[in-house]
Amino acid sequence: MNTVYLPTHVEAEYPVQVHVVPALENRNRLTVAFRPILAIPHLLLVGGPVAAGLWWTTASDGNNKWGLAGGVLGAVAVVSAMIGWFSILFTGTFPRGLQKLVRLYLRWRVRGIAYVALLRDEYPPFEDSPYPAWVRIEPTTAPRDKLTVAFRLLLLLPHFIILWLLGVAWALSALASWGVIILTGRMPAALAEFGTGMLRWNTRVEAYALLLEDRYPPFSLDQ
Repeated sequence: MNTVYLPTHVEAEYPVQVHVVPALENRNRLTVAFRPILAIPHLLLVGGPVAAGLWWTTASDGNNKWGLAGGVLGAVAVVSAMIGWFSILFTGTFPRGLQKLVRLYLRWRVRGIAYVALLRDEYPPFEDSPYPAWVRIEPTTAPRDKLTVAFRLLLLLPHFIILWLLGVAWALSALASWGVIILTGRMPAALAEFGTGMLRWNTRVEAYALLLEDRYPPFSLDQ
């Protein structure tokens, strides 16, 4: 019988809620050892554990372009958000079909990052199936805030800067977790908690950047 990991009821302050059940004991050392290789399909599709998938970057040739740290589906989500940006400014609505694409990307990305960041050992499904790492995004029912939508990337600069700095610490903690798991078969609870918090923060920022939510994301690792 398959285990369903979705909660029946969740109280939360922010409408984008990321839930992870970290695996601390009896880790699969073999799959952990080769995790970067095993995760390649998901890395190509939804990117790795960074918030840079949505950043506007400057290439070496001086031309501006969207970064692809969010993988192929991340690029699709960015294009959907760009179309949604114009739609919200002119009509006040984000087309539902485009929202579904963005939500699919974020759900898949949470599963993929939880696996890449060593929070779980189960291989993430290539579909919307139950997994012990998931995101719940409450539908936006209030009228869209066109002003904050217009300046969304500018408003996100503080988050991008902090997440870039914390991302270095996250990478180091994941490397430390990799070594500890290989040696002991366990993941330190503190490192799992930090990784889970970073996944929450990243996902809230991405949901805000991709125009799924107008409430400003908190500067917090907590739920």
